[in-house]
Amino acid sequence: MSHLTYYNYPGVGERNAQNFKYSQAVRIGDRIECSGQGGWDPNTGEFHREINAQIAQAFANVDLALRTAGGKGWAQVFRVNSYHVPINNEALEAMVRNFRQWVPGHEPLWTCVGVSRLGEDDMRVEIEVVAHDPGS
Repeated sequence: MSHLTYYNYPGVGERNAQNFKYSQAVRIGDRIECSGQGGWDPNTGEFHREINAQIAQAFANVDLALRTAGGKGWAQVFRVNSYHVPINNEALEAMVRNFRQWVPGHEPLWTCVGVSRLGEDDMRVEIEVVAHDPGS
């Protein structure tokens, strides 16, 4: 789809585009959609082992993907899908804590799903979002 503009942040974003043939974000008019972001270090790809740290890093990676696509980060997010291995109270509490930190001005739509496995062995969370960037 040549009429769309795709984005990959340096490090893991560019590596995953090369190795797995997918992008971190796409701009569709005034919308930015992000592929699932995990709790990896965006430079090295190393995963945090602890679930709270992994979820916090996944939120930071969403912000990085949105900004790489020219957006303003979490303030523009209106839709969130999160996938968890496992889904439990600790993971849900970490999600809510990060929503309070990253999205203090509104409550985006959120679908939260427990799954048996994610894209890489050490992934415990994957967060995908849709943002509205009316200034584009």
